[in-house]
Amino acid sequence: MDVASPRTHVIRIASYIAMGLGLFLVLYLRLLPALLAGLLVYEVVVSVAPLMGRRLSGDRARVLAVALVAVIVVGLLTLLILGGISFFRNEIGNPEDLWQDKLMPLVERAREQMPQAVVARLPESVDALRITALDWARSNAATLQLAGKEAARVLVHILIGLVLGAIVALSRTRPSHQVGPFAAELSLRSARLADAFHNIVFAQIKISLVNTFLTAVYLLCILPLFGVHLPLTKTLIVITFLVGLLPVIGNLLSNTAITIVGLSVSLYVGIGALVFLIVIHKFEYFLNARIVGSQIRARAWELLVAMLLCEAAFGLPGVIAAPIFYAYLKAELEAGRLI
Repeated sequence: MDVASPRTHVIRIASYIAMGLGLFLVLYLRLLPALLAGLLVYEVVVSVAPLMGRRLSGDRARVLAVALVAVIVVGLLTLLILGGISFFRNEIGNPEDLWQDKLMPLVERAREQMPQAVVARLPESVDALRITALDWARSNAATLQLAGKEAARVLVHILIGLVLGAIVALSRTRPSHQVGPFAAELSLRSARLADAFHNIVFAQIKISLVNTFLTAVYLLCILPLFGVHLPLTKTLIVITFLVGLLPVIGNLLSNTAITIVGLSVSLYVGIGALVFLIVIHKFEYFLNARIVGSQIRARAWELLVAMLLCEAAFGLPGVIAAPIFYAYLKAELEAGRLI
């Protein structure tokens, strides 16, 4: 016992180092989309599969049930991603029409509503704005081309992650074999990371759905009652849900976008939108504390500090990964009775 205990301690420390290095490489090598997609499929499959497995007898039948669930989940998520891309393309339409029919009127209305000190900094006309945008596009052509390649790379990583998550979930249904102590410790680390992902992401999905519902009621019901119809309403609702998946700062991003569009209609609509969204934000602050805080026992300021630090180190991927990684770190510290 005295001989095995130090060896077990060393193996556990080695698993912590391996896990920490793995999470660092995920961000450093820009593999976060693949990791999140894999974890999402894994959690959905392991949550749904037991419902089918209970009605089946035999290991082979359970494996087939999990395989079927995995294929359905991967297919639905892939269709959801492609559907989202198609939605934004149809909503935005032809770039030239976007300039003429949507963005340009927003600028013209904004010039009429904004104070003179702000208007003086805006382009003098629609043509001036178009020329400025074209000049910017020409000067940043290489950056835009790189952004297109980056988007394609992220999409490929997501698809690979979906498949890997399904494979890992499927492997859980097969008869387990004896593994070494290091593999067992590393498996425990991975299980806690999956739990942290489940606690953060699924809780944040609930919060984002509440936020999106309230925002949709405001944009589609309340404003039309007063004869106000904001442009790009459907796009704003979808963006509200997507950015709402980010704890704390997601509401700020969606609120800013809706307020700017509201200001393009009138100053009063912009102010009204800001006031309404602040009320929603305050309500969701307590909702966030109740749902996310109860899941990982973390306050909003803790998540915000983690997001700021990770953003400084890794940019936007760090902002997205910070809540999950912080929840995992806190779970490990609690398991070790260090906090």
